[in-house]
Amino acid sequence: MLSKGNNMKRLFALILAIGVLAVPSLSFAQEKAPDQKAAAPTTAAPAAPAADQKAPEAPKAEGAPAAAAAAPPAPTKPELIAADKINSGDTAWMLTSMTLVLLMTIPGLALFYGGMVRKKNVLATLMQSFAITCLVTVVWVIAGYSIAFMPGGPFFGSLDRLFMNGMLYQKEAGKLTVSHLGTTIPESVYAMFQLTFAIITPALITGAFADRMKFSAMLWFMGLWSVLIYSPIAHMMWEPSGYWAGKGVLDFAGGTVVHINAGIAGLVCAMVRGNRLGYGREVMSPHNLTLTLSGASVLWVGWFGFNAGSAVAADGRAGMAMFVTQFATAVAALAWMFTEWMVKGKPSVLGIASGAIAGLVAITPASGFVGATGALVIGIAAGVLCFFAATTVKKAFGYDDSLDAFDVHCIGGIVGAILTGVFNVKDISKSDADVLVQLGAVATTLVYSGVGSFIILKIIDMVIGLRVSEEEEREGLDVSLHGERVE
Repeated sequence: MLSKGNNMKRLFALILAIGVLAVPSLSFAQEKAPDQKAAAPTTAAPAAPAADQKAPEAPKAEGAPAAAAAAPPAPTKPELIAADKINSGDTAWMLTSMTLVLLMTIPGLALFYGGMVRKKNVLATLMQSFAITCLVTVVWVIAGYSIAFMPGGPFFGSLDRLFMNGMLYQKEAGKLTVSHLGTTIPESVYAMFQLTFAIITPALITGAFADRMKFSAMLWFMGLWSVLIYSPIAHMMWEPSGYWAGKGVLDFAGGTVVHINAGIAGLVCAMVRGNRLGYGREVMSPHNLTLTLSGASVLWVGWFGFNAGSAVAADGRAGMAMFVTQFATAVAALAWMFTEWMVKGKPSVLGIASGAIAGLVAITPASGFVGATGALVIGIAAGVLCFFAATTVKKAFGYDDSLDAFDVHCIGGIVGAILTGVFNVKDISKSDADVLVQLGAVATTLVYSGVGSFIILKIIDMVIGLRVSEEEEREGLDVSLHGERVE
């Protein structure tokens, strides 16, 4: 097993290598669009209409009030409105999207990860996704939503929505609150849609430390991480008063907030915990690839809610997001498969499934901003680069990212975030792109999530310990932690 000192050195070296790899993309983007920075939007919220996109003026009827020509200012915080102003089509689509994204974690991610671990740990792996779904729901209602999506400072929202205080539905009065980020749907629907993002993000982290963390330590880490790391990152990137949102970062559905955030946290968890017993010496093959492929399939279908749902409307942008999501995913799956075929001589089931997930990850930040060409390049880059990250890079640095959470989600998220700035189509996004801003948001997420995760882990380790005993690990977490087994 690698020493903790060596693990930390390799962690910092790996993060430095990621930064170096980003330089060519930056240079290309600067050549392509040197003058875009000045036009950066004040917010990346997809539902907000661009101020410079004006419809042709209709002839004025005689006696029409002058005030009718001026559109009301966009809201900057949740507000109470008449219920009849809610768009039923948008609401129906967002209810569907919320369900699709929840299915991504349970059962999608649970099955995807559950099939990749050894048989003695499958129930513990499934349990992690299910327990995180329950825990994060409670944390989100208490404080997470308020910190993430209420207006406030550049790095932190406010506590105005603690326990969802102020989120109203008044049937008799015919009124309800809407979020300023989704003005055509009830705030309750928007909050629950964003909850499903908050659920799957920490659940992704579990793939990096599979087979070796205490269940109690996992719960403490995920609860604290959701409040202290996820919600502030979401606020910085998505809420208009957030730091990077104000600078015009383009992250349609969570390249930074979800994937880079979870991926770098997963790497830190893997490095702090150390490698699994026997890693590199014993065979640790997936015990049931049928579960894994089934889970990947559920993830693929659910991702349409993830990306197309982030339009927060049943409109053309949702349609484009769904199109590029399907296209980039198929391209990435084939890119990984053919790369593996050339390198290893055979295309594997695990490979094509992992390639599809890499494509889904990479197109996530770009899904509301790019067209077919961007989706094609993003898919190819994600499939090839994530394959080499999960094989060559992981082997070179010696870290035990058990189920490739870092290699697929962080690397794929970085690829997608940078290439969003390169292939942004203004006719689709109604925004200019600045790759320097994209890189800044990526770097902020890497540093804040990486350092914050390290601090949380060390505190938990000092108080209750992080890792199961050697005997428990050899016996398997199903029996040692939960007293159950798969026969």
